Amino acid sequence: MSELVVLLDDDGRPCGKQDKRQVHTTATPLHLAFSCHVFDDRGRVLITRRAIAKQTWPGVWTNSVCGHPAPGESMSDAIGRRAEQELGLRLADLESMLPDFRYRAVDASGLVENEVCPVFGASAVGSVRPDPNEVMDWQWVEPRSIGEAVRATPFAFSPWLVRQVTESAIYAD
Repeated sequence: MSELVVLLDDDGRPCGKQDKRQVHTTATPLHLAFSCHVFDDRGRVLITRRAIAKQTWPGVWTNSVCGHPAPGESMSDAIGRRAEQELGLRLADLESMLPDFRYRAVDASGLVENEVCPVFGASAVGSVRPDPNEVMDWQWVEPRSIGEAVRATPFAFSPWLVRQVTESAIYAD
């Protein structure tokens, strides 16, 4: 099944759509994405380790869930869809954390991520039941501990999580 992503111009305005499998290359065009940090009822945040089969940054620790809204799909619907697909988890209380987050990063294979990627926080509803094709490991962690780990070993985390932790006050000491 084809998954379409929304292409963006340099000002972040939609300018087309393309199959996700064709977008992520060594010359990835700017496109729309999202990241979501999911919290439990104790205030801990869910971090996930990307499956080894992932095209970019395999085996790296990252935020709870991320993905791409389909053309015409709202961010909240896209985040809920991906949380259900990747984590088997429903979400509540979705809130914007970093609405203007944008990054470009190149992984060890040369593949590029180039995204306007608003960052959200949400509350977990139910238990985590991850799809092993997406997530190879996961854990609930105190936000401050993630901030400390990212500062000590940034190479163990996705570049977008490193930047999000740096830019968000919830991960401060």
